Amino acid sequence: MITPIKVPNLSGVDSLTPDPKFITEVDFGESVPTGNHADVIITGGGFSGICLGSLLRRRGHHDFLIIDRNEDWGGCWLDNKYPGVACDVPSHLYSLSFELNPDWSHAYGSGAEICEYLKAAAHNEGLDEHYRPSTAMEEATWDPKNDLWHIETPRGEYTCHFLITGSGHLVDPKIPDIPGIDGFPGTILHSARWDTSADLTGKRVAVVGTGASSIQVTPAVAPMADQLVVFQRTPAYVMPRIDPPYTDIEKKTYRRHPDEMQRERDDHFWQAETLYGAMRLIPAMQDHVKKLTLSHLESLVEDPKIRQLLTPTYTPGCKRILVSNEYFKAFNRANVTLEPSALASVEGSTLISANGERYEADAIILCTGFTVSQPIYAAHVRNEKNETLADVWGKGGAPTHTLAQRGFPNLFTVNARNTGLGHNSSVHIIESQAAAVVQALDYCHDTGQTTLEPTAEADKAWNDWLRKWSRNTVWTSDGGCSAWYVDDRTGQLTAIWPDYAYDFRVQNGHFDPVWFDME
Repeated sequence: MITPIKVPNLSGVDSLTPDPKFITEVDFGESVPTGNHADVIITGGGFSGICLGSLLRRRGHHDFLIIDRNEDWGGCWLDNKYPGVACDVPSHLYSLSFELNPDWSHAYGSGAEICEYLKAAAHNEGLDEHYRPSTAMEEATWDPKNDLWHIETPRGEYTCHFLITGSGHLVDPKIPDIPGIDGFPGTILHSARWDTSADLTGKRVAVVGTGASSIQVTPAVAPMADQLVVFQRTPAYVMPRIDPPYTDIEKKTYRRHPDEMQRERDDHFWQAETLYGAMRLIPAMQDHVKKLTLSHLESLVEDPKIRQLLTPTYTPGCKRILVSNEYFKAFNRANVTLEPSALASVEGSTLISANGERYEADAIILCTGFTVSQPIYAAHVRNEKNETLADVWGKGGAPTHTLAQRGFPNLFTVNARNTGLGHNSSVHIIESQAAAVVQALDYCHDTGQTTLEPTAEADKAWNDWLRKWSRNTVWTSDGGCSAWYVDDRTGQLTAIWPDYAYDFRVQNGHFDPVWFDME
């Protein structure tokens, strides 16, 4: 059973600088909403929603609701139930700095553990009374006459003064357009929408993709399948997964001395920061990543021909650098085949690769990721001009300091554009943004300001900085691969933060009134 420890203050940089704003609650005289109107509405019940709600309550804001399309807390960790699902960031770092968990079973938490942790953290922080499950945001429209957002949901209309989108990147599965796949007579599964009743025992299974979910699904399914073929367009750089179990003594020590967990968290944070050097194309770090990952590959794959097919030739970091000890081992099994090309078409139960190879299959597992550059919710958030977030983002726009989009008053976008990390924990990003949002709401309470919208100057300055700083990174240079980090409509880096995680908090972890138009 997971029982997090509620820490009384929020860390400024993962326990290094305590922030006094979240130590003492201010009495704003607010009560928890009982109807369909709130001062603040947050979308999503994962890390972002729980973090935002926790910080709001800790600061003294109680007039908020968290609406969620899911039936329970957990976000993407409630959605992702595929065999082998786990995190590729160490557990003590991939967790809220103010809800430390001494009960992790291993250095890397399983998906089920993370989901249980998030539910426990939400309960610990008193968020259940603010939570509205099975209440998806279907449409949100800004009403300038009343300074309100009108939100359509399956449970009726909600209204709020401030809307915070916290659904994240890993929400809507990306379904590839493969000719003939609709006529496939067998089972089709997507890693992000796994049917837990599906039985793959003794089946001929095809895995499409070689990204973060594929390297977990493949070794988990291989032992139960009769035959398994992996369709690989691009091989992955894979690092060793140092994943020892935590002993009972270690867990007791963490519970009695939470500062030990904070110390381990800090160690993981700064160690991960060093990897950013590879993203900046620093030769020594590029060489380090290549040496580490390729020696890992060589030590695990027995057949030199298969090993060669699994060897990447593009620049490390162009695609996500993965973590696994089991993925490569799967290709030593007699029942596992590597197809070094994409799945091009389907004819009945026959799968045809881009190389022209044909495979019979009873089940297809799509490990094809998410619609990150074009999130579905963005097409349903409208301003007074009837423009959607998707319209603005499709033209290359980005939220000022990752937080607020010009043209959309009183809208905060958490864990959205340019907030992903290719080297560290996204929870650090979420906490930074959540702190800035709470400071913005404090400002409105203190000054009587009713609307916040970035100035044209702040919007331009931010977008200019993003484009400039994204240059000379592995994602925008000719790294020899294409990745979902870049929006193919504009050629701009939109998914990833192009700097150190530490610098994200320096730049974006606070609210500055100078960024906003004031009436």
